[in-house]
Amino acid sequence: MALEFKNKSEHDLKWMIERPIAHRGLHDVNKGIYENTLSAAQAAVDGGFNIELDIQPSSEMVPMVFHDYKLNRLTSERGDTRLMDAKTLTSINIKETDDKIPTLGEFLALVDGKVGVVIELKGKKGQDDGFVKSIADLLVSYDGPAVIMSFHHHILRDAREIAPDLPLGLTAQGHNGNYLTHKEIAADCNVDFISYNVEELDCQFVREFTATGRPSISWTVRNKEDQAYSDKFVDQITFEGFKP
Repeated sequence: MALEFKNKSEHDLKWMIERPIAHRGLHDVNKGIYENTLSAAQAAVDGGFNIELDIQPSSEMVPMVFHDYKLNRLTSERGDTRLMDAKTLTSINIKETDDKIPTLGEFLALVDGKVGVVIELKGKKGQDDGFVKSIADLLVSYDGPAVIMSFHHHILRDAREIAPDLPLGLTAQGHNGNYLTHKEIAADCNVDFISYNVEELDCQFVREFTATGRPSISWTVRNKEDQAYSDKFVDQITFEGFKP
């Protein structure tokens, strides 16, 4: 049976374009605030920004707010994120800070609907059974504005089957060379929005999608010049490294 969501796809997604989206939260390493942490989430809430965050599954498919497939870059641990259970992952510090790797449940509890969340699912084809459902099970009772998106087309197809009412987006890049692929998956999954590489916005797929009136956002905007460029093509930016 398909899940029914409070935040259905046919509802207004105007919130997505009303305020900029902080990429992986409002992180700033100079202040000791790292990406995808509860500190970055709190900073974005305090600043009034929507939040983009990344999800990897633990070994038992608990959604973890973490971008990388490996732990090496942001922690003192080594190894594959997906091979560790949630209890282990939530005990790991991010760099030298007191922040640990949070679960999506912890992240949503902190945000508590104060700003919108744009949740990107990191996939591995053939290894994601139950991944989408684990996130959908959390979002079905979440009162705040939330959408999911992914680069991975098998994730998008799973989401439309498991949670057809959950707002869904295609994350993409590739300029005109990927036009037919992007057009096919956007139609096949009836995506509600797109998130496209800011450096490749001037392309046929983006032009055709925005003409439908559905929301479009860019990633990752790192300065005012990129913001001005993005504004020519799409509705809103996903940003880091400055405050728009």
